[in-house]
Amino acid sequence: MTHDYTYDGSFDGLLTVLLEMYERKVQPNSVQPADAVQGGLFTATVPIQTNEEKAERVWKGMLKYMDNDTRTKLYHVFLSERPDREMLICRFVQQAVTARGRVDVSENYADDTVRLVHHISQQLGREKHRMEAFVRFEKTSEELFHATIEPDFDVLPLIAPHFTKRYADQRWLIFDQRRRYGLYYDLARTDIVEFETEAPQRRTDVSATVLDEREPLFKLLWQTYFDHANIPERKNLKLHRRHIPLRYWKYLSEKQPREQRFEPIKNKRSSL
Repeated sequence: MTHDYTYDGSFDGLLTVLLEMYERKVQPNSVQPADAVQGGLFTATVPIQTNEEKAERVWKGMLKYMDNDTRTKLYHVFLSERPDREMLICRFVQQAVTARGRVDVSENYADDTVRLVHHISQQLGREKHRMEAFVRFEKTSEELFHATIEPDFDVLPLIAPHFTKRYADQRWLIFDQRRRYGLYYDLARTDIVEFETEAPQRRTDVSATVLDEREPLFKLLWQTYFDHANIPERKNLKLHRRHIPLRYWKYLSEKQPREQRFEPIKNKRSSL
């Protein structure tokens, strides 16, 4: 008999499921978040309570069967939010445990599961780098720099170290509008924050009353720099869209409508 395992949807919860699965010696028919359960006719639903100590034990124990890079790829699979992510991780871990370190299962690209794990991890890596490159902050009157994003994957945990290091001297908030949570840095540490009220608007919709009065000028200067750095004769829109896909343009100051043209102050000649 197989089981449908349910958990709370967290990564620690899934790690707890892995341990319970092997302690019970029952392979899963499915592993699903409790709020999205679709049970089968001939399976028994087994709810698994998240246990952080067990999860930590499993996370460290994985290194007996795979290297750290491979373990990180499994975390990437979880962040991908694919409907089959739980079973994909379970199958990969099962293969690694069965091999018991005698062979490196992560190099077996002939296996569908291994190949898919690598592919998903590459997708997450690309999305991470794009977010790190394309996020544009706006400064509020309370000296908080904020940005709103909608990445294809749940990459906030992956980009946190980059922004914490790069913007260590200012308070900032990056809000994932699709997933309704964000990263907040208070000059001391970066925390995950959730919003119970209406989410912040997109960066282009933020009311001017909450922005620093110099923010429109900063935006205009950035657009002007982009215009002057651009070489019309070498314009390659196809290549440009490949490096900066259209779905990211809404985050970029240089891609927003021009509210006014920047006119530098001209030197005046003396009439004498």
